[in-house]
Amino acid sequence: MRTRLDTLVRSAQSAGRAAGAFTCYDLTTAAAVVAAAADRDEGVVLLVSPSTAATTYGQTLVRALRTLADHAPVPVSIQLDHAGDLDLILRTVEAGADAVLVDGSKGGYAANVALVLQARELLADHDVALEAELGRIEGNEDVAALVAAGAAGLTDPAQAKDFVAQTGVDLLAVSIGNVHGSYLGDPVIDHERLDAIAAEVDLPLVLHGASGLSPLTVRRCITSGVGKINVNTELRTAVLERLAATVPAALAHGANLESVMRSWSDEARNQVSQILSSLVAE
Repeated sequence: MRTRLDTLVRSAQSAGRAAGAFTCYDLTTAAAVVAAAADRDEGVVLLVSPSTAATTYGQTLVRALRTLADHAPVPVSIQLDHAGDLDLILRTVEAGADAVLVDGSKGGYAANVALVLQARELLADHDVALEAELGRIEGNEDVAALVAAGAAGLTDPAQAKDFVAQTGVDLLAVSIGNVHGSYLGDPVIDHERLDAIAAEVDLPLVLHGASGLSPLTVRRCITSGVGKINVNTELRTAVLERLAATVPAALAHGANLESVMRSWSDEARNQVSQILSSLVAE
């Protein structure tokens, strides 16, 4: 069923857990994500990357995800992830997305604020939840060095308070040592910084780059105010590994594409179910 992102996330928090948000490049994976959420009677977020949304089939996929979400037995939100192109944002919302991560984080603080405000004005006639990212959340970094360096690239609690007041965003993705993609070395999460941010803003926080974090670290982040956790690398890696194992046999036995699709769906469903079961507070 169609549900605003912030409503879905706050509902998860009231139940002592975080909402899972999963990047979906295709309908097979998305259907498996929704099925896993329905198995657990939990809401879930289907993320669409801006690169996917910008393809020739991107808006068609969003419309298909909207139909899937609207007929789901559990709350589902469709979110355009990490978008900075206002035209793409509008087109994707009109296609069916009900949430957008308006990402101006790489342009500096003032530019980030300005982009979120532009998006808010652009979407004034649409019932859309806005998420923003404050701080630098890059991939493949030595995060131990980043955290040790202090505030460089990390979300400043006082700045977070000002940012939320200026933009009125519904959710805030934070940089506390987390990175997109794979970690170089052991992850180092600044839990004290997360607690300080949560004390300054009264809205759900979002953790990107959770793949590779220990279950204990994830639970502690949820306890500290993280209400949504984005998952991409972990899910797509599991699916690709299953496909690598099943495609040769399918080719050898009549090029059975349906068996490959079933295997793909089963792996995605199992992986999502395992991840959702871990998104609980301490």
